[in-house]
Amino acid sequence: MASRQASSCRRAARCLWLLGVLLLMDASARPANHSSMRERAGNREENEILPPDHLNGVKLEMDGHLNKDFHQEVFLGKDMDGFEEDAEPRKSRRKLMVIFSKVDVNTDRRISAKEMQHWIMAKSAEHLQEAVEENKAHFRAVDPDGDGRVSWDEYKVKFLASKGHNEKEVAEKIKNHEELKVDEETQEVLENLKDRWYQADNPPSDLLLTEDEFLSFLHPEHSRGMLKFMVKEIVRDLDQDGDKRLSLSEFISLPVGTVENQQGQDVDDSWVKERKREFEDLIDADHDGIVTMEELEEYMDPMNEYSALNEAKQMIAIADENQNQHLEPEEVLKYSEFFTGSKLVDYARNVHEEF
Repeated sequence: MASRQASSCRRAARCLWLLGVLLLMDASARPANHSSMRERAGNREENEILPPDHLNGVKLEMDGHLNKDFHQEVFLGKDMDGFEEDAEPRKSRRKLMVIFSKVDVNTDRRISAKEMQHWIMAKSAEHLQEAVEENKAHFRAVDPDGDGRVSWDEYKVKFLASKGHNEKEVAEKIKNHEELKVDEETQEVLENLKDRWYQADNPPSDLLLTEDEFLSFLHPEHSRGMLKFMVKEIVRDLDQDGDKRLSLSEFISLPVGTVENQQGQDVDDSWVKERKREFEDLIDADHDGIVTMEELEEYMDPMNEYSALNEAKQMIAIADENQNQHLEPEEVLKYSEFFTGSKLVDYARNVHEEF
């Protein structure tokens, strides 16, 4: 009896010791976690005040690359997160068929080009509204005095602070018109941002951005004037002969100065094929072999109905195996990787029960 009690005591003491060790390990790990959280918060703060490279629901990236996620963005809208690679396939199939039912307005179990066009427009509007909501928080971050207007100098202070500079010191130097010591790369970014700032400032120009103007600064797809500016920047990067228009050969090349342009431009067949199709089928509206700034602007406008209809036809054509100019449930499930970014297996066997 005494032996069993002693054994129990030893086991209890050992358990308490292990618990103590685990608590100490947990406590020692916490500072590292806090540090990474601070780092993420710093990155988030910088991203909030910088124009994003990627714009949801816009065909081209800021650097002229094709938006690889565009089809998923305009088909799934806010539901994109529900189709991650590790998602349960049956659940994902069911979600996909729910979306199919919403697109299929006349409930004939087929998606027409018109139905897809209206759906694309609705999802594009969804992305635009999401940017409006996010902009409210972003604007507060650069408008500390809350007067509803942000000067270039106020923004410059916040930008440099996000890059590791002392905010008070930068503000003081700008106020006193003293020289700021920044590296060459940061100076180049500042100059580009200042050009963009001027463009976002609606006439009469006062170099003070309101919340709406700041939205255009971050998201050029919200403003016709800023969309024009974005198009000019893309054409400037891709235009090799200086005629302010794009030929096919110019469009299928990567922007001048990138590593890929020097090393892999001629061997990347998939890049060339995809951009060639986009140029000929969707951007070059009059099919004269030249893309003007006006054509590129119409192509990139997320709320352009004609562009949305062309896109709808292209999306249907990719999966339309029976060539009836409509999408059917089996086709959407079979080409799920195109529509959702995830491949859902056993599409034919499961289509009827998912419906």
